[in-house]
Amino acid sequence: MQKTNAWGRRGRALVSAVIVFTTAIALLLFSVGCKRKAAEQSAITVGVVLPISGREAKPGQYQREGIELAIKQINDGGGIFIKDLNKKLPVKEIFYDDSSDQGKSASLAERAMSSDDATAVLGAYSTALGEAESVMPDRYKTPWITTGAAATTIFSRGFKYTFGTLSPTTLLGSTTAEYLGSLVDAGKLKKGLKLALALENTDHGVDYGNGIKQWISAHPGYFNVVFSESFDLGSPDFSGLLQKVRTANADIFLADAHLQDYVTMHRQYLQSGMKHQMISYGARGPESDARKALGDGVDYIFAGIWWSKNLPYPQVKKFNDDYKAFTGHEPDSWYPSTAYEAMRILAQAITTAGTLNKDKIRDALAQAELNPSILPGQKMKFGANGQVQNPFVIVQNKPGAKVDIVFPPDAATGPSIAPIPRK
Repeated sequence: MQKTNAWGRRGRALVSAVIVFTTAIALLLFSVGCKRKAAEQSAITVGVVLPISGREAKPGQYQREGIELAIKQINDGGGIFIKDLNKKLPVKEIFYDDSSDQGKSASLAERAMSSDDATAVLGAYSTALGEAESVMPDRYKTPWITTGAAATTIFSRGFKYTFGTLSPTTLLGSTTAEYLGSLVDAGKLKKGLKLALALENTDHGVDYGNGIKQWISAHPGYFNVVFSESFDLGSPDFSGLLQKVRTANADIFLADAHLQDYVTMHRQYLQSGMKHQMISYGARGPESDARKALGDGVDYIFAGIWWSKNLPYPQVKKFNDDYKAFTGHEPDSWYPSTAYEAMRILAQAITTAGTLNKDKIRDALAQAELNPSILPGQKMKFGANGQVQNPFVIVQNKPGAKVDIVFPPDAATGPSIAPIPRK
C-alpha cells in the first residue's frame, strides 16, 4: 500500500512538472510570436467611421478631410516612432462610411475594432452615431475618439476607452446664454427678454436646453424661457413648431439643430415672416451650404461653435493654409478641426506609450495634452470622463458672406450686431 502511494505521489509530481514545463514553453512561444508579429508590423492601423452619405454627409466629409490631413502630415514626417520597435511606422487608415445610420455605425466600429484589429478608431459624427458606437470601445478594449459627438450621456457611463474632442453641449448652451447676457450688459439688448427654444429630440438637444436654463437660473432677471419644445431629426416640415414659436411671442429664438434641419427650419422661418431680436441654431450658422441655400437670409444668425478659422492663433493660420492646399477649399465651420486634433493627440499618445499595446495607448491618451492646439484655449486635454472642456466661440454671420467671431471679447474679430436690424 505504501509503495502504491509513493508511486502515486511521484506520478502526480511528474504530471505537475510536465504541465509547468508545457505551460512555460507555450508562454515562451507566444511571447516570441508576439515579438515577431510586432517586429513585422509595417503600419499603424487606425479605423475611421464617418458618414459621407446620408443626412450627415457634408460634416462627415469635412471631418474625414481633417483626419486625413493629419495622417498625411504624420506620414510625410516618416510616421510615428514606436520605442518597442525602435523605428517609425506610417499610419494606415481603414475608412468606413456609416451612411448616417446608427446601426451601421455601431457595426462598422465593431468591425474596425475586431476583424481589422485597429490600434484605435476615430469618428462618430453626431450624438446619435456617437451613442451607437460608444458601447464598442470597452468591449474590445480599443481606444475610440469621437470627433463629432458631444452629448454628456456618452461620457457619463464610466467607459475607460472612450474619448471625445468636442466640449459638452451643456457648455454650448450656457455659453450661448452668457453671450446674450453680455449683450444685455453692453446695453444692446434689454433685460427680461423672452426666449423660445426649439430642441432636437436627442440627448444633444436636452443638454443644450439644460445649459441655457442653468445659466438663466444662475443669473436671474436676464431672460425668461416662455416656450421649449423638441422636434425630430430630419423632419421636412417645421411649420407647426414655428407656429407655436410665433404664438409664444418671444423676443429671441434659439434652436438646436443639425445642418440639414437648420437649413430646412430657417427657410420655413423666413417664409413665415417672423422676426426676432436674435436668432441662433445652436452650433450651426456659418456653413457655406446654408449660405448657398438661403443667401442673405442667414445674415445676423449667431452660432456657438467648437472652433473657427478666424481664431487669432498662428497654428490656426497654418492649419487653414495646409487644409486648403490639401482639399482645395477653406475649412467650413468647425468640422475638420476637432477631427484633425483627434488624430494628432492619438499620434502623441502612441509615441508616449512607445508600443502598439492598446491598453498602454489608452493610458497615454488619458494623460495626453496637445499644446499648442488649434482649438479655443490653445490646449487640448481629456477630462476624467474622456471629454475635453475647451471653451466655445460665438460667431455671427454678417452681410457679404462675412463671419466674425463676436465672443469672447479677447478673440473677437468684429462687433456683435444686436438686435438684428429690421429690413
